[in-house]
Amino acid sequence: MATGDETPKRQMTPVPAPMIPQRRAAEDDHAPPRPSPLNPNPSSHDDQAYVARDKPARTKKETAKKRESKAGAAGPDSSRATPDPSLKTKDGNNNTTVSEASPLRYKLAPPRPADFDAARSPIFTPHHQVPGLDGAAIQFYETSEHVYNKKNYHYLHCIADPAFPSSFYYRQTEPEPHGPHMTFEDASTHVYFDQSGRHVTTDKGFRMARANVAVREGTWYWECKITRGIINSDTGAKNANRSKDAAHQPASHGHVRIGFARREASLDAPVGFDAYSYGFRDIDGQKVHMSRPKDFFPVGEDMLEGDVIGLEIRLPSEHLHRKIVQGQYNPAVDLNEEEAHNTVEEAANIVRDRIPIRFKAHIYFEKIDYHPTKELEDLMNPSPVGTAGHSRPGDKPNPNHASPALRTLPNSHIKVYKNGVLMGTAFTDLLAFLPPASKPQAQVGAREGKDDGMLGYYPAVSVFRGGAVETNFGPDFWYPPNGYETLQNQSQNQDQNQNEIHMQTQTTTDIEMADAVDDADTVLVNSSEAQAQGGAQGQAPRAISDRYTEQIVEDIVADIIDEVDFWMQDGARVLDRTGGRDEKAEPVGIAPASEEIKELVQDD
Repeated sequence: MATGDETPKRQMTPVPAPMIPQRRAAEDDHAPPRPSPLNPNPSSHDDQAYVARDKPARTKKETAKKRESKAGAAGPDSSRATPDPSLKTKDGNNNTTVSEASPLRYKLAPPRPADFDAARSPIFTPHHQVPGLDGAAIQFYETSEHVYNKKNYHYLHCIADPAFPSSFYYRQTEPEPHGPHMTFEDASTHVYFDQSGRHVTTDKGFRMARANVAVREGTWYWECKITRGIINSDTGAKNANRSKDAAHQPASHGHVRIGFARREASLDAPVGFDAYSYGFRDIDGQKVHMSRPKDFFPVGEDMLEGDVIGLEIRLPSEHLHRKIVQGQYNPAVDLNEEEAHNTVEEAANIVRDRIPIRFKAHIYFEKIDYHPTKELEDLMNPSPVGTAGHSRPGDKPNPNHASPALRTLPNSHIKVYKNGVLMGTAFTDLLAFLPPASKPQAQVGAREGKDDGMLGYYPAVSVFRGGAVETNFGPDFWYPPNGYETLQNQSQNQDQNQNEIHMQTQTTTDIEMADAVDDADTVLVNSSEAQAQGGAQGQAPRAISDRYTEQIVEDIVADIIDEVDFWMQDGARVLDRTGGRDEKAEPVGIAPASEEIKELVQDD
């Protein structure tokens, strides 16, 4: 049906425009301070507003040397600084708390009058005699009335001294026989000695004895004479073909092994049994480490009765040693510095946690000894898993190993001589021994990372069923090594010049001390400095007897440092220790312990 009206047009429903985010105009505060590829012309930046922003002040870090010079305790191996008596603790007193660099203290009763007497030697009971090389009888003794280093404890003689009141009057000492010798306390049972302690034997299986002096750095030499061992007349056939047939063993009066051992090495095993010792076997002159003998001496060069075997060891400076065990060693830099390094600049931080104990008629310092680590046990007996998760099978020890116990000392070696003739360098890159490479037995009172000053490589001897060895630590050797006599003559000349200077200064009232260090005639006590001025003779070995003298000096200095440290902890005053009458004189930081020195019981 038609109409006059037109149909209206249909219009589209309006749709709102999409919300597109608009770019915000850049503000001055958000402009970058410098041109960049994303903002080449930051013309609107206000430099003054940027500088005026509140910004936290940056703390300037001091270098390690500056921290050590100020506090003396920046690291576990830094040298000690002189304590400041004006320092206050949180409680407001002058008493300073015990730090990680101080030894533990124990509350003890006053010493007995007998504690001030000189240390006593062990009792020597005649055991048996053997004929010597010259036909004369050698008397061996069984030692008794002394303690043995065992069950993870180490013992040193001590004595009461009125000059050490803050240390509860006790300090370290040495009994007779004086001088370097094999230690009665640091030997296995059934090891027999002569009265000088330099001649050892046994009638049992392999037993080991260590010397009373440790090598920590430098080049040192000692020798020993085999007085009972392989007989010379029955070695030709075996030496001709290096026979490994156990049925063909050379005739002998016993067997010996000699070498160097650390504190962790077992005394009930031969030298070279584990990773803590390096030894030489009399049969075939083999070298032994971790119970793995390897041919070393030339064919026909067994270690026989009457032979003199000399051992030379070289270790880098303690400065480089500490860098290695702390993971700071850089071979590109540190080896060059090692050649010119002077250890007079620094000293190790010696921390000796020990307590006096009684054993029969003796007074000893008892210390928790260092214990074998799992890393070196796994190195001796490798497993597919690896060493405590730190290494893979085949990951050999090296200076930068992930495990401190498996780090080695560059430029270290052990050389061996036979009757004055160099047989060669048997071992190189010896394992490091300073903490944390060495750890104490885990128990109450044990603190890791502490160097008690007795770590190092000790001259060691093992004897087996009648084998006997006589040691010689110098200075008069049977076969001096190359360069030794020249170094001895130089040292004697220095001593003579020093005596002349001393006689001249006694007649002079004014003494210029400033030039003493530059004096060419000054005697150099430190081994590294003496070797540095020796030029080409700097690598010449020194006698172990000289090292023994240095070790005695180090023990005395450490005793004095501990006394001063304890005195400062007590508020820079000497407290009354005659029975506790002064209640206010109770020092801080003393570990809980019995107020009476304990009695030790051991089976002889």
